[in-house]
Amino acid sequence: MKILEEAPVKLPRWLALVLILVAGAAMARPSGREIYPDPAEAKADIAHALATAASTHKRVLLDFGGNWCGDCQVLDIYMHNSQNAPLLESNFVLVHVNVGQYDANLDLAKKYGIPLEKGVPAVAVLSATGKLLYSQKSGEFESMRRMDPNAVTKFLIQWKAGKAGCSMMAVNC
Repeated sequence: MKILEEAPVKLPRWLALVLILVAGAAMARPSGREIYPDPAEAKADIAHALATAASTHKRVLLDFGGNWCGDCQVLDIYMHNSQNAPLLESNFVLVHVNVGQYDANLDLAKKYGIPLEKGVPAVAVLSATGKLLYSQKSGEFESMRRMDPNAVTKFLIQWKAGKAGCSMMAVNC
């Protein structure tokens, strides 16, 4: 037994390299995608979205988060999956609002009723005129990676603008 305790542990070089790569990948961003633009762009992006929404009769969907946030990455994946992308594109103008490390665009979060202390992603829905219709108050999407994509579908259906002669369940109406 004493021989086993004193024997040095030698890993093959390839195994050591694999362990280093796995550790590095674990520290990297969840998907490496840059969803949220520079925080300085948020106000102009919202103004542009409101102008687009007014001319296309859509609502504005504000998505507060950061590129470092795994749940934010998952929300974006769910929004753009084959089931939700048509709902999103037909009914909303999406704006990603970068909150940095909870140190950017705090004024916008406050303006749109987003309690950042509850976590991100957090969303708000605006009318085409800029009226706040909904803001997430309880961190509803904060644990997105544990949620079903259908939660996003239900949300998009609930908050899309109604159009004359259309059913609430119609995707492209």
